[in-house]
Formats: sequence, C-alpha cells, structure tokens
Amino acid sequence: MAEDASKLEFSLEDGVAALPREEWDALVGEGSPFLEWAFLASLEEAGTLDEASGWTPKPLVARKEGRLVAACPLYLKTNSEGEFVFDYSWADASHRAGIDYYPKLLVGVPFSPVGGARFLVRDDVDRALWIERLGAALREICANNDLSSVHVNFCRPDEAEVLGRVGFHTRIGLQYHWHNHGYETFDDYLDAFRSKRRNQVRRERREMEKQEVRIETYSGDAITPDLIDPMFRFYLSTIRSRAWGREYLNREAFELLVERFRDRLVFIIAEHEGERIAGTWNVQKGEALYGRYWGATRTLRHLHFNVCYYAAIEHCIDHGLARFEPGAGGEYKQVRGFDASPTFSAHHFTDPRLCAAVEQFLATERVQAEETIDWYRGRSALKDDAATGAG
Repeated sequence: MAEDASKLEFSLEDGVAALPREEWDALVGEGSPFLEWAFLASLEEAGTLDEASGWTPKPLVARKEGRLVAACPLYLKTNSEGEFVFDYSWADASHRAGIDYYPKLLVGVPFSPVGGARFLVRDDVDRALWIERLGAALREICANNDLSSVHVNFCRPDEAEVLGRVGFHTRIGLQYHWHNHGYETFDDYLDAFRSKRRNQVRRERREMEKQEVRIETYSGDAITPDLIDPMFRFYLSTIRSRAWGREYLNREAFELLVERFRDRLVFIIAEHEGERIAGTWNVQKGEALYGRYWGATRTLRHLHFNVCYYAAIEHCIDHGLARFEPGAGGEYKQVRGFDASPTFSAHHFTDPRLCAAVEQFLATERVQAEETIDWYRGRSALKDDAATGAG
C-alpha cells in the first residue's frame, strides 16, 4: 500500500535513544538484532557514539501522523574508523583531488561488520518504494549540507539493488559464514568434512581436553553481572595486543548491554586451572548467531579456534540455528568448514569526479570479489554434497 507522500514528515534525530523504543523496534521486527533499540541506545548512552569518536548519531526517520513509518540508523562520520568497509584509499584520492572527504554520512551498525537490513520499514508499505525514498533523502541531505558522500554498509543485496536506482554504486566484499546443513550433532558436522580437514578439527578439539580447558556457554539468565568484568577484560586484551586496535566500547557499554540486551547474548568462556582465561561475546536472534568480540589472557594451543568457532558451531547445532557469522577476516575459517559469502554495501558521492572514479574502481573490484568467492567455494573443506546450498 503506497503512502500519501504529502502526509509524511522526514527528520534527522539526535539519536535512537531519544526515539520511542516500541515504535523503533516495531520497524526492526525480525531484522538485525544490532539495529534494535537496546543495542544502539546502549552504545549512545555509554558515550561511545559522539563527535569525539567520529560517530555522531543522526537517525533519519519518516513519520505519518506522528508515528514512525520508516527509518535508518544514520551517523555523521568524521573518520572511517570502526566501519569495516574500508574506504581509506577513496579518502586519500579525494584529498589529493582537493575534495574534502569528511564529514560523510554512514548508514550501518557501529563497530560491527554484520550484515542485515539497513532500512527499517513498516510491514504494510511498499518496501522497495521506501528504500528509494530514504535513499533519495540521504542524497538530498548530502547535497544540502556540503557532505562528500553517503555509505550504506553491510546492507542486504536487495537494498543495494534498489539504491542503484537512485544513484548509489554497489560494492561486494567477502566474509566466511557457517551454514547448518541439517546437522544433529557436532559429529554429523565432522562427517561432512573431507578426511584431511576432519582429522585437523578433531586434533584441535582434543587439545582442550589435553590442556584441561573447560568451555562453557552462557545465555539468557545465566549471563549474570559477574561475567561483565572477565568479558570486558578479554575485549581489552585483544584491542591492546594489536597496533591497529581501537577501544570503541567502554565498560559502561558492556553493563548496559547485559542489562538491556541479555536475551540476545551468548557468552562462550574458557576456564583453565580455576580461572576464566578466554571468551567470546556473541549475539543470537532468529536462526542466526553472530560472533562479535574475542579475547584471551593466556595463550594455549588452539584455544582461539575452540572458543570462537567450534563451541559456537556446537551451540548452533544444539539450538537448531541455520547460520553463524563470526565477523570479518580470517581465511583460516574456510578450512574449518565456513563458506565464502558475499557482503554488500552501497555508496553515493556528491562530487561527480569522485563518483566517476569510485564507480570505475568498483566495477573492477566486483569482478575480482565474485571470482574470489567462486574460487573459495570450489575449494570447500566440506565434501561436495555437504557444501551444496551454501549461500
């Protein structure tokens, strides 16, 4: 059903936290948990999203008779940190051409390379029409405020396609996702491997028993406040061990998420000699599990693979989840049964010179990305019949 455009009011708000939770979450529906009010508002109220971080919340919303009918999580960006769709080369080229690249607009999830719908639309309206309307509104905001560009990161492929009708250009990336092909036990999953990789996974799993490491999974009411300290410690251990690490989250964000977002959380924690030594922070909704933060205070053989991947896969099998998305990077995931999977983003540039240059770059990059995905899928660690249907 088409809305009467004359009765619609578009506006930029000062954050998701300022919007009615019930109305915002009604738009999210069964969509990404990372767009739910509890997640985004917690990051805002913890002070992680502000001008200092380069992430100023400016959600774009459309109202009819005072109620939300559509929205997108929009941020005014003064850097490219925490985005995971890397545009540093575009920024450099822009500056060399005398074009200011920052500030820019970003539609997406802060600090999280997770896919899903980026345009939130009421169920009883034409979704494609509303994506076009919101896309056109984003372009207008750029033009009227001297902004270089707008980027819609980790969106759905159908969103990228519709945005192409209003002047956006699609970018394809690569992640590794695990898919549940009807496994009832972890052994069923192992049986799907080619023999060499199956033996490798078994050896890595046995290392936990040899080193007397116990791995526990916590969800729902089992996630208690006493788990916040170790989980935040694990998060910091990873951030501080890497030269490029950025401490995007603070302890208050962890506290608020445990308080408000507990029903979506899955913590996997390893214990050794009576001490919690490693853990992962995961998010579950519908048929999907998303791996977000990993860290360890000790280095043990194959600890990372067991806590980050094998325990999470076991959780998915036990709970009938269809897929596990552990985040960006890591070719080592492919040899452990993860499928090469495309990611999508859409980009619009105000300056025609920059637009033409990026369009040419993306045309070449898309071909390379598709060829790379096909190459990895042809070399799956799973037997051909088990890998069929990976998407």
